[in-house]
Amino acid sequence: MKRFFVAALAFLALIGCKENKANAENAENAATTEAVAVEGDLAFVNVDYVLAESEIFKTEGIALRDKTEKTQQKWAKKEQNLQNEINQLAEKYQKGLITTRNAQEKEQELQKRAASMQSAAQKEGKELEEESIVFQNRMNDLLMRAVQEINADKKYKMIVQASALLDADESLNITEQVLAKVNELYKAEKSQSKK
Repeated sequence: MKRFFVAALAFLALIGCKENKANAENAENAATTEAVAVEGDLAFVNVDYVLAESEIFKTEGIALRDKTEKTQQKWAKKEQNLQNEINQLAEKYQKGLITTRNAQEKEQELQKRAASMQSAAQKEGKELEEESIVFQNRMNDLLMRAVQEINADKKYKMIVQASALLDADESLNITEQVLAKVNELYKAEKSQSKK
């Protein structure tokens, strides 16, 4: 069960970091004048911003994050309830309110429930982990296809991720173009899946 929670926390941290970075960079970008990237040898993309502001994240990503949080809370509550039952059993036994045999039977029942809960939590955790991986792969695929379409005419010899930059002229920033293309591709993907 702990492995599930660690995986869920890792996913939440990933999503939270992307949102925090995007919010900080949104404020920074708003303070500077928008520049349109000029054609040349190099361009850069703020990938975290694109992923956090994309329609796929705003719809499916946030929904997946919320589902993960609810699942984590559900299992934490179940675990707490089981722990309370174990404590109550121990208290009743210590006070002599139940026989040793009844205490042992109840303990075995609680152990079975704990094992069953752990198994179910692990199964649900694996399913959520797989959903998260599929979602991340879809986002990355949209991002790569967007960059490839924008640079289909090879006007840039290199497009780099902004997180690796120490300093760059804002005129080399194609982030907004990439975001628009990601959203366009996502919209087309959704339209195709409805048919």
